[in-house]
Amino acid sequence: MTGEHDLKRLLAEMSPVLDPETYVFATLPDRNIPPGLAPRMTMQEGEGLTIIVTETEAKAAGLDHVFACRMITLDVHSALDAVGFLSKVTTRLAVLGMGVNPVAGYYHDHLFVPTDRAEDAMTALGEMVREASGYGRVRRSD
Repeated sequence: MTGEHDLKRLLAEMSPVLDPETYVFATLPDRNIPPGLAPRMTMQEGEGLTIIVTETEAKAAGLDHVFACRMITLDVHSALDAVGFLSKVTTRLAVLGMGVNPVAGYYHDHLFVPTDRAEDAMTALGEMVREASGYGRVRRSD
């Protein structure tokens, strides 16, 4: 299944979904994921294995962690080589003074935004959808 490339269509059809969990970033220098952890994302770096897990899991495993955040899934199947989609989204959030850590999955892009700015991000994303399409669909998975 091929993802969407057209920027206008991606913006008009994205449906942001706010995950109810609080996530954190941690690194594992020995590259071994402790039992009981189910990372949402892993990235092998030279310094170790970066993982994104729920804050609850990180605390239970005794992991040092940073960046308490919420995950917003942009529920539109974006092509991995689509040009400008995440740029438009992250620029919009940057204008609001919001840091964001985007992660591209095979089907969707995911944004990890500061916990206390999640609602601001959802509002901004909803505005982007309305601007691109004349209507907005914003869902929460809680």
